[in-house]
Amino acid sequence: MKIYLVGGAVRDSLLNLPIKDKDYLVVGATPEQMLQLGYRQVGKDFPVFLHPKNQQEYALARTERKIGLGYGGFSCHASPDVTLEQDLLRRDLTINAIAQDEKGNLYDPFNGIEDLNARLLRHVSDAFVEDPLRVLRVARFAARFHALGFHIAAETLALMRQISASNELNALTAERVWQEVDKSLGGPHPEIFFEVLHQCGALEVLFPEIFALFGVPQPEKWHPEIDTGVHTLMVLAQAALLTEDKSVRFSALVHDLGKALSPKAHLPKHHGHGQKGLPLIKALCTRLRVPNETRDLALLVSDQHQNVHQAFELRAETIVKIFDKADFWRKPERLTQLILACTADMRGRTGFENTPYPQGEYLTQCFLATNNVDIAAIIAAGFQGAEIKQALNLRRIEAVSQFKQKMQTTLGKDGR
Repeated sequence: MKIYLVGGAVRDSLLNLPIKDKDYLVVGATPEQMLQLGYRQVGKDFPVFLHPKNQQEYALARTERKIGLGYGGFSCHASPDVTLEQDLLRRDLTINAIAQDEKGNLYDPFNGIEDLNARLLRHVSDAFVEDPLRVLRVARFAARFHALGFHIAAETLALMRQISASNELNALTAERVWQEVDKSLGGPHPEIFFEVLHQCGALEVLFPEIFALFGVPQPEKWHPEIDTGVHTLMVLAQAALLTEDKSVRFSALVHDLGKALSPKAHLPKHHGHGQKGLPLIKALCTRLRVPNETRDLALLVSDQHQNVHQAFELRAETIVKIFDKADFWRKPERLTQLILACTADMRGRTGFENTPYPQGEYLTQCFLATNNVDIAAIIAAGFQGAEIKQALNLRRIEAVSQFKQKMQTTLGKDGR
């Protein structure tokens, strides 16, 4: 029995990156031997065991045979006669098919180290096309390692297009797709993930609402990049620079879905696109089983981002109405999230990348003014039931009006 460290731990070590998880491969052992050594079996489809002390995963060397659609449509064969090279052959990318033994010796039968040095994402074998999940995984690796200069090999991208053109992507479960999206949204360049999916044809299959934005024009004055799909990925990139909040990043990604529904006769204008996009966001989130909090923020951003951009022109009543509709009173963190998404929207345009966004500070100060309203005084004044809410609303409007007048006196009508 021989034990090897495999996968991401070896790859990241060679890249001098922090190692998050360690996966081990066991060659020449049976399940019975692992159980006798105190390991606990957890894998159903193939033998995976947890170490009796540190609970790290140890998988028996195995081969796979395609028997059905999807990433789960495989028959696995694990036995003591499966070699290290046979196991590594079934892996997705050469940079993930490097093993290290207990003495530190590296085993690299598919030239993964050479590809690491060349910053190349290349498939191990033509069996790559048998697992549709690999399209998403490669896109995620391209996004994760984008800053290091990695790119996808042309022949691997061709296989990704082949998978996208087949029916295999439709066999992926919503949970598995969202898992890859979620991981990408947490990385430094989530826009690259979606850019790669667009390049290989997977975006049209898995995210048709986002795909539909490409080729839709916008007014050149405010969008020198013209294309709504390009703008969308630029906004996502800006959101990633502003915050690590994945809900904000997702909201940035879907904030303009309604522009795909704008009548062609009205282009490049997009009247009411924020509201038109709400059913599309709901459908996308339902299909992928997006967490409720993430979905709700995305709906808020789509619905209100135009109002936020025009914050200085809004009446006090409208501002308080927005606060009330968004329920900032109970969830004040949503205001910060909304402002971050809108800031990313403003900066996600060619030439606007460093544009200040004073609307954010203005709305924050308006909200602070409403929070200074003394609710206890309203109750003490004898108001009851619905009267309390009505009086509270009027005083909040008054507080915003007073702040707005003070700001305009100090800074000018537009608040800048």
